[in-house]
Amino acid sequence: MAGPRGARPGGPGCCWALPTALLCAYGFFCSVRPSEPFLTRYLLEPHKNLSETQVFNEIYPVWTYSYLALLFPVFLATDYLRYKPVVLLQGLSLIVTWFMLLYAQGLRAVQLLEFFYGVGTATDVAYYSYIYSVVDVELYQKVTSYCRSATLVGYTVGSVSGQVLVSVAGWSLFSLNVISLTSVSIAFGTAWFLPMPQKSLFFHHVSSQPFSMEMKVMDCKNGAAVQDQPSVQRTPGWEDETKVPLNVEGSSAEKQEQKVDIVKVLKDLWRDFLQCYSSWTMLCWSVRWALSTCGYFQVINYAQGLWEMVLPSNSTEIYNGGVEAASTLLGAVAVFVVGHIKTSWTMWGEVALALFSFLIAAAVYIMDTVRNIWVCYSSYVVFRIIYMLLITIATFQIATNLSVERYALVFGVNTFIALALQTLLTLIVVDARGLGLDIFTQFMIYASYFAAISLVFLGSGIYNIIRAYRRQEQMPSRSPESH
Repeated sequence: MAGPRGARPGGPGCCWALPTALLCAYGFFCSVRPSEPFLTRYLLEPHKNLSETQVFNEIYPVWTYSYLALLFPVFLATDYLRYKPVVLLQGLSLIVTWFMLLYAQGLRAVQLLEFFYGVGTATDVAYYSYIYSVVDVELYQKVTSYCRSATLVGYTVGSVSGQVLVSVAGWSLFSLNVISLTSVSIAFGTAWFLPMPQKSLFFHHVSSQPFSMEMKVMDCKNGAAVQDQPSVQRTPGWEDETKVPLNVEGSSAEKQEQKVDIVKVLKDLWRDFLQCYSSWTMLCWSVRWALSTCGYFQVINYAQGLWEMVLPSNSTEIYNGGVEAASTLLGAVAVFVVGHIKTSWTMWGEVALALFSFLIAAAVYIMDTVRNIWVCYSSYVVFRIIYMLLITIATFQIATNLSVERYALVFGVNTFIALALQTLLTLIVVDARGLGLDIFTQFMIYASYFAAISLVFLGSGIYNIIRAYRRQEQMPSRSPESH
């Protein structure tokens, strides 16, 4: 019986399909949560005995604080434990979250629920990084697109099914939460069958000869993944970075797993951190990414609360699920389109970010001031589409020239900065211990926030464009002198 010619043990055609399929199944079922678009309405139902002030100013902020507190230790634990245990922890935390949604009563219990949801969000890093430890580097683009598509499809299926079950079948929100609990339980069961990786990005290296291929991937929240192509012109001002090969299979018997030295790994991470952010271009684009993501998190966290205040759901039918599904799908289409636009994002990227931030500010302002639910829904869809375009451009500029290790480090740090800014904003604006502002005043502040960063982006973009044109004008004038 002849096997495939040219196939080598452990090669790209070997043993990648099963873990990829299992991980995609896990991501799909984790994302099928039909009750999520109706969370605010559910918490404000009489049987929960919670007031609007408690939900908006005392319960929702707990997610932000817990996510920030857990992000860095979970990031390290994920790599140290080699992904699978943290994937299981995510599944378990989501089960606890939805079980408590069904039966928890009172302010403290629901705040604890938000903490477990923060655990589930912080451990998302394990899902997105697990696959890089079990497949060859040349398959990274393919399997990344599969995993991200699975979560996108799952979220869309959950949102649409939730809307249909509420609007057409007349199901209660309690029943939707039962479906969500069942779905995340299936995901948890699926995760047990994932193979245990033998290596990881930082703590469990496998020594091997240098390998020329590396992954440069763009991550767009709630969007798609795009791989940087070698033909794309590299961004000026970037430092040349050492590409550290990961999961490279070969015939050499010299591969040996290194002993874990936590102190050495932390020192290496700190050295990489300093080297990455010593690039002014990297630092600027990372700040833009973090500022935009901070505002985005804040708006999506409290959008349901705004809709509830504009049109109380206990007196009418709402379409939160349909709006979430539409904004996700249209945003994914927009990301796909912008990924194929051939332009110099190095020169025009900041101006594009300024324009997009201004449009986001306008959408949030309209959402806040025009007290019509359909206008709110439409503005929210526009908001999410534009944000996905904005963050795709910023991510592209950051991810260019980054190996997988530095990609994980840089975007982990950038996410931490975004959450730190969001925590500060939450403490001042939302938290009952701070100003504890009402939802309409909050959204006016968020609109002002995006307007302010649009002015910053615009000023920086115009300055860089003028400097680039001056540099081009000086080049012809110098060329005759060289003859």
